[in-house]
Amino acid sequence: MASAPAQIPTSFGHELRACLRCRLVKTYDQFRESGCENCPFFKMEEDHERVVDCTTPNFNGIISVMDPTRSWAARWLRIGRFVPGVYTLAVSEALPEDLQTICEDERVQYVPPKR
Repeated sequence: MASAPAQIPTSFGHELRACLRCRLVKTYDQFRESGCENCPFFKMEEDHERVVDCTTPNFNGIISVMDPTRSWAARWLRIGRFVPGVYTLAVSEALPEDLQTICEDERVQYVPPKR
């Protein structure tokens, strides 16, 4: 059974941000209100500073994924296990070290961007 989809960005302007761990794309306000559907352990909706730390406005390209488990593009981008939603093709910034530690503690994979 497919998981519930992520929120779709309410606009496609400069307020878009991408999660540094899973590359989910939403607006700043959406991350502030409901966090990241793939990374609930970051608790962005509880700590608005966390939204700035966990997301970036600097990313390249966008892809909408309806069924990540069946999409070759989702598998190629290594987002096949994430919820359906809008994702970026690439982020250039790494997740801050304290948040990488949270990923380790939660036993979730974090793949830093290639330099």
